[in-house]
Amino acid sequence: MGFHRNARLGLAGRRALVADVESGCSCREAARRRGVSPTTACKWWRRWSQASPEQQQTLVCLEDRSSRPERCPRLLPRAEQERICAARRRSGWGPRLIAGETGHAHATVWRTLRRAGISRAPRQPRERPRLYEWPCPGDLLHVDSKRFARFLRPGHAVTGDRHVTGAEKRMRVGYEFVHSLVDDHSRLAYSELHPDERAATVTAFLERGLAFYASHGIQPRRLLSDNAFVYRPNRSLRELLARAGVRHLFIPTRRPQVNGKVERYQQTLKREWAPGRSTARATTEPRPCHTGSATTTSADHTARSTAAHRPAVPTTSRGKTARGLL
Repeated sequence: MGFHRNARLGLAGRRALVADVESGCSCREAARRRGVSPTTACKWWRRWSQASPEQQQTLVCLEDRSSRPERCPRLLPRAEQERICAARRRSGWGPRLIAGETGHAHATVWRTLRRAGISRAPRQPRERPRLYEWPCPGDLLHVDSKRFARFLRPGHAVTGDRHVTGAEKRMRVGYEFVHSLVDDHSRLAYSELHPDERAATVTAFLERGLAFYASHGIQPRRLLSDNAFVYRPNRSLRELLARAGVRHLFIPTRRPQVNGKVERYQQTLKREWAPGRSTARATTEPRPCHTGSATTTSADHTARSTAAHRPAVPTTSRGKTARGLL
């Protein structure tokens, strides 16, 4: 059993206490040396003297014992416990329905199921992710946007001051949106800061993003995005991708893991880039906030920064795809 965090004696302290008694000290003197009561010292000395040589060698006799009683006269008979457990396994019902079938109290049924370890339904195993990485740069680009709140001054996590005036509470500073593109193979990332995430903004951002990758010798072939309104029914975006010869792919509903590379990249922006700047000023002009390396998939594949901006720290990220999507 584990030791209490405020316990005066640990396993080594108990061994030292009985060693003091073996050397000739009384239990009262040994207790005074170790800062415990004489009753506690006598208890551990009695357990040590009654233990076998094997128990003394492994210090099993100096470990805490369970407080569970050896006998429980009011415990349900074994046959009734097995009947309750069988009803649980057969029907999957909760304690109240099983109590109505077996004729026992609800609390009794619950305690029986808990002792048997079947009071909760077993967790379903998580689906094994299907990791992927396209062989050439430009084979697949991940796109997404992230909303960041603007603020007038750093919060209490930085300053330690939780005092907020009434004027600051009533002032609505608003939000800004970081639009990001990440190449699936090279992890070359391109991001811009915009005051909104409307269709025209997304289309203009992607046009500049495609030009950015073309300046690095990368010809995009596919674009993967979620099912947001600014991506799926966006006519201007569809026309732009058709002119550029880029195929637009969408992730399955409620499966952001498929677009995991750009999702992980946005977490890096939130942790390392966003806290160090004030976004209180609003603007209508796009501002590049990061162009460089994004993430890495393994220890032997690390993307390097290809721009003068400060790159994000390489972190571990693995994309996941649904069966038959790409």
